[in-house]
Amino acid sequence: MAKTTKKAVVKKVTKKSSVKKIAVKKSSSKKAAVKKVVVKKALAKKAATKKIAHKGEPKAKLTNPLLVSIIDGLEERKAKNIAVLDLSNIPNRSFDYFVIADAESSTHVDSIASSVEETVKKQLNERPFHTEGWENSEWILLDYVNIMVHVFQQQTRDFYRLEELWADAEITRF
Repeated sequence: MAKTTKKAVVKKVTKKSSVKKIAVKKSSSKKAAVKKVVVKKALAKKAATKKIAHKGEPKAKLTNPLLVSIIDGLEERKAKNIAVLDLSNIPNRSFDYFVIADAESSTHVDSIASSVEETVKKQLNERPFHTEGWENSEWILLDYVNIMVHVFQQQTRDFYRLEELWADAEITRF
């Protein structure tokens, strides 16, 4: 008699944001378990709420004045792919917001980070609690206690993918 294997249906998210059902053989092998974990991570990423702020849409929806000031500083020096991760609904978080942006070169990263500091100082008279990364300007970090600002070079941002690390956060893109 030949043994029959049971099959389990697993959902998989494709790049086209559609959900496909695939059959995975249920076995004691590690491959099936690994596939299930990968699929769960993909579904969690898909479930993350994403909003896109369009040109002309006011930043009045952002209630935190420090956050608005930081966005102004980023936009002043043409930061690219600005994303605001709202972590306020996540338990055991360290910050309320992560602001992530990227630039084309180390000079551009340095310029954007300086602009954020100047704009926040001018508008709210606040300085960052801590800063890092000015030496090589691949990734500059500005810590405003409740808001963490990350300014990356584009390839460095693609490598670390912080948005995926906080997949449960609500993401607003500018």
